[in-house]
Amino acid sequence: MESWLGRLSLTARILAVNIFALIVLAGGFFYLDSYRSQLIEERTDQAETEVQMAARAIATAPGSDSGLLAALGQANQSRLRFYPNAGAAPIDSWRSSTPTYELRDPRSEPWQRHVARALDRIIDKVVGADVPEAFVEPARDTFAAWPEAVAAVRTRQPQSHVRRAPDRTPVISAATPVPGGGVLLMTTNQRDVIRTVRAERFWLGIVLLGTTALSIFLSMFLARTIARPLRRLAIAAHRVRLGRSREVQVPRLPARRDEIGTLARALSDMSQALRQRIDATEAFAADVAHEIKNPLASLRSAVDSLELVSDPDLRQRLIAIIHDDVRRLDRLITDISEASRMDAQLSRARFETIDIGAMIEQLVAGRDERGVANGVRLAFARPNRGSALIFGDGHRLARAIENLVDNAISFSPPGGLVQVAATRDQDEIVVRVEDEGLGVPEHAREAIFNRFHSIRPEGEEFGRHSGLGLAIAKAIVEGHAGRITVSDREGDAQGARFTIRLPAAQR
Repeated sequence: MESWLGRLSLTARILAVNIFALIVLAGGFFYLDSYRSQLIEERTDQAETEVQMAARAIATAPGSDSGLLAALGQANQSRLRFYPNAGAAPIDSWRSSTPTYELRDPRSEPWQRHVARALDRIIDKVVGADVPEAFVEPARDTFAAWPEAVAAVRTRQPQSHVRRAPDRTPVISAATPVPGGGVLLMTTNQRDVIRTVRAERFWLGIVLLGTTALSIFLSMFLARTIARPLRRLAIAAHRVRLGRSREVQVPRLPARRDEIGTLARALSDMSQALRQRIDATEAFAADVAHEIKNPLASLRSAVDSLELVSDPDLRQRLIAIIHDDVRRLDRLITDISEASRMDAQLSRARFETIDIGAMIEQLVAGRDERGVANGVRLAFARPNRGSALIFGDGHRLARAIENLVDNAISFSPPGGLVQVAATRDQDEIVVRVEDEGLGVPEHAREAIFNRFHSIRPEGEEFGRHSGLGLAIAKAIVEGHAGRITVSDREGDAQGARFTIRLPAAQR
């Protein structure tokens, strides 16, 4: 079933659902058959009651002449025939009055009636309705020619029968024994039953046609407002997948405030993020090639020169250069590997509640134990325990803060002070790392967080920094829905202040 439906377009499915509802409504045509049967049954019961009342009137009246039958027939709009005995001709109500109904010849009726009868035949055939036998006046009119009259005499109870007139209208006959002898037969042509059913069918047809037109309109409207935007989004997503156009514009559908609009904007944002990720990957690959090329060139030059140099001192210097370049490559590759894995690792990391104050305290204490270059001092203003809680990956956050501390130490003057602080600011945890170096020029405050962008401290040996420390710190902070900035220290104090803002954990 699902595989079959899977081959249908969304437009076809919408139309099919609405058409199914119309089919259910069209079933009302067939319900009219039971409605017609109910009407005929009610009229049959009514005919049995009326013939019994007429029989009592005949039994109590002086004589059973045609005048009384004519009056009763006119009152009931029926034809009454009284059979005194089995072989006698009937006393007929029509002999002394005008006929109360007419069995019409279909050939003399307009075409609309032919269409109605044809529709009657179709519906009767579809629902399997029982078609009554044709009504035919007997050649010799005795009560023995009427099965219902014979049954009434035998059972001493009213009996009825339904037949079909030439124009397919029901003819109901009812017979009952008359107290004192004889049997009374009443026949009536219930044209109003068919007229009522056809009128209901006509108005149901009008409703069905109107509903069909409205359903088709709504189906096309839904197809236009649902299927068409989805088709546009699918085409745009296909173009993004093929990558044939660098700037594929996924429609954002800003006027839509429903789920499709949300989907369109999500796909547009996703494609833009994907494009940015691809651009960043390509730029990262180019930067990696550029950064590795320099130490490789130095290493190759030293190795090539080593074969040609016989002076021991010069050979030792070349070997020292080779060792330094190898360490430089090892450090660079390690940082590149971590930077390239950072986003994927953060997406899979299991976050937990962390007291960042305790984490920084351990980090600073460990750094003091290992010793700090150039006599630089570390100071940490620890917040109250439990006041600086965040939800994240403690190992990664420690790496980000450690990178900032390393950066501050490398730019601090000998004997300088690096201050670390963590505070809570409403719904954010703020971590600050300050040094007493030269600060960061305003024009470079965005660029220093780019990969391989490195401003070396004065006098530092080239190659000791890969230019990835701050980029890694930024990736970690942003992976925790935070942000990192750099500014000057407050007041006239010299140096740089790096500030990290992270969402506080919900208590």
